[in-house]
Amino acid sequence: MSDRGYIVVTGGAGFIGANLVQALNERGEDKILIVDHLSSGIKWKNLLGLKFWDYIEKDDFLQALEEERFGKIKAIFHLGACSDTTVKDLQYLYRNNFVYSVKLCEYAIERDITFIYASSAATYGDGSLGFRDDEELLESLRPLNAYGFFKHLFDLWVKRRGLLNRVVGLKYFNVYGDKEFHKGEMRSVVLKAYEQIKKEGKVRLFKSYNPRYEDGGQLRDFIYVKDAVAITLFFYDNPHLKGIYNVGTGKARSFNDLVKAVFSSLGLSPAIEYIDMPENLRKQYQYFTEADINKLQRGGYSGPLRSLEEGVREYVRFLEENYSFFVS
Repeated sequence: MSDRGYIVVTGGAGFIGANLVQALNERGEDKILIVDHLSSGIKWKNLLGLKFWDYIEKDDFLQALEEERFGKIKAIFHLGACSDTTVKDLQYLYRNNFVYSVKLCEYAIERDITFIYASSAATYGDGSLGFRDDEELLESLRPLNAYGFFKHLFDLWVKRRGLLNRVVGLKYFNVYGDKEFHKGEMRSVVLKAYEQIKKEGKVRLFKSYNPRYEDGGQLRDFIYVKDAVAITLFFYDNPHLKGIYNVGTGKARSFNDLVKAVFSSLGLSPAIEYIDMPENLRKQYQYFTEADINKLQRGGYSGPLRSLEEGVREYVRFLEENYSFFVS
């Protein structure tokens, strides 16, 4: 365990955050402050088995920082946010996903603390401008939903204040894996497919309303959470690297491919039903995402990235062993 100060993980009881804490524990780090909002759900189960110094509610954390309650902090992984793309309360998203990020970033910059934050592939909008993490292209991006907009707004705030050479922003693509049970409708299609197969023996996918894509042929860059965490820690280990980077595999795959991988992992033949997409999603739906990871690779990242089949197989194995605990 390092004695050089605390590591703060906001969203540390959440999906990527709890996996990050687990990975830090595996390195011998346990001087960790977890910041989150547990509410009344099952997110608390993500903290079981993790080693950390303290837990604090997100609404109390900024004041605690101002009062210098924690002493020295060596790094902040700011992963906490409302990730529900259907939320309509823009004032809440503004305060929670933008203002909170600004205050935390300002605190880190003033004290020369490592600051790594979660952006999102949702900032790329419909993908018509590509998925290149070129900071010169930030101004031209057009997100399709409010979640993506406020993530984009913070990226722009960082750029316009000349901080891209002092912080790291990570545009996570479609991350899936364990510790996502609390996410409701925002949980991955892998988990949804697993649950549907167990209950009904089939999986429902949205029909396509774009003639370029067959039903279930919509494409996403799916990345296994452990690979996403490994990339996140790469920037922690290489503090000379700053700026905005994509976190994906660089290989788009279809929802049909994903669901077939779940069936295969369970030793079953595919059974897929295509259903209408809700009207409120059709205008903000991304038919294609694929991370351009050239910048990441130029920065020196050479870690293995699981194929969709490998990641799904590992995740389904975890679900078979642990599903009942997390949903009971």
